[in-house]
Amino acid sequence: MKRIFFLASALIFLLLPFKATADDINVLNLEQALQIAFEKNRDIRKAMEYARWVQGKYVEERAAVFPQFTMAGSGAIQQDKTLFFTTGSASDKLKSATAEVGVTQTLFAWGKVGAAIRAAEEGLKTADEQLRLYRQAASRDVSLAFFDVLLAKEIHSIALQDLAQKERHLEEARRKFTAGVATDYDVLAAEVAVENARPEVIRSENQIRLSLDRLRFLLAFEGNLDVTGSLESTISPVPSYQKVYTVALEQRPEMKDLRLRTAIAGELVNIASAEDKPRLEFKGGYGWKGFELGNESLSGQAWNAGLYLTFPFFDGMRTRGKVAQAESDRRSLKIDEAKLADTIAFQAREALSSVAEAEKIVGALSGTVAQAEKLLFLSEKGYEFGVKIRLEVEDAELKLQQAKGNLSRAWRDYRAARVNLLWAMGTLGENAN
Repeated sequence: MKRIFFLASALIFLLLPFKATADDINVLNLEQALQIAFEKNRDIRKAMEYARWVQGKYVEERAAVFPQFTMAGSGAIQQDKTLFFTTGSASDKLKSATAEVGVTQTLFAWGKVGAAIRAAEEGLKTADEQLRLYRQAASRDVSLAFFDVLLAKEIHSIALQDLAQKERHLEEARRKFTAGVATDYDVLAAEVAVENARPEVIRSENQIRLSLDRLRFLLAFEGNLDVTGSLESTISPVPSYQKVYTVALEQRPEMKDLRLRTAIAGELVNIASAEDKPRLEFKGGYGWKGFELGNESLSGQAWNAGLYLTFPFFDGMRTRGKVAQAESDRRSLKIDEAKLADTIAFQAREALSSVAEAEKIVGALSGTVAQAEKLLFLSEKGYEFGVKIRLEVEDAELKLQQAKGNLSRAWRDYRAARVNLLWAMGTLGENAN
């Protein structure tokens, strides 16, 4: 009766935070979880907005290539006592009105316009790399969170199996006590073992909820969810360190982004250098003008066109200061690029070591579970026939529980290590993991 009550309580405890029926729970596999992350993850959505901002910046800089049209109009009245003596008019009030459409076209700016457009084009590419960066980060985080949920469910299953087994031992001890072949001590020891197994069931249930909450946070998912899948995977060979490092230098979005930013910094040097150089523009206008002074009035069409050259040949060395700052920014990006290359080298070695370690642990533990299950079977049979003591059975149970838990953690670590390796190479989400 106590066992039935506990199992019912555990089921209610597990379903309570969801406040929904099983039909309302979205059960996801890893591929579906990643797809949701790509659509709803807030970091990815922010990167998409950055891409739109960069597109707007490109349009802004490109505008310098095209003619700039303006429309202007004015109407005014003024009084000037000197006008009476000048014109002989009986009125000293001058009325005027103008309307004009003007055009300005930059013809030559010492490469400043072209450099700005090229910098904006490189900026478009940085937006793509920023999006790749956040997509890969989300793919890594969601994958690890997904594996954590699977591991928590495995640990919970092991805890339930251990509890059920101890409850069977308790029933066996009570049966033997009734038959007169066991003592009060045997029954009490079995009851204590059952009660000691319950906390692990509760802890593992809570760990499932916490893991699901983290996954829900990463997915920006509203509603109830669960996952399905297995931690076990195929052990596949890993590439050499040199290949991992080479691919990472070419594919890591952070590295590509730095190279693009370095190119942009070079264009910004050109823009700064052009500040004190000659600039040639075409300006023109066409419109209508009208004047009225007393009984006299003049009106008609008016137009103008001309080339205008400006040459700020001395600006107090302001341009020299801007060039020095731009060149310093470019050198700093070069230093950051070299630093990132060193970081990638370390991450490549670390990722390869983690994969190799996890693979060896999985290999070492793969046969341990079967051996522990056989050991427990023999111990239980021996205890049933009176040739094994209670302590030997409990020891075998502990070994089996540890073997199953260790193997599940080893598989989780192996899957996580493979994901981190692809992330270190800059190919996560672009190749199968």
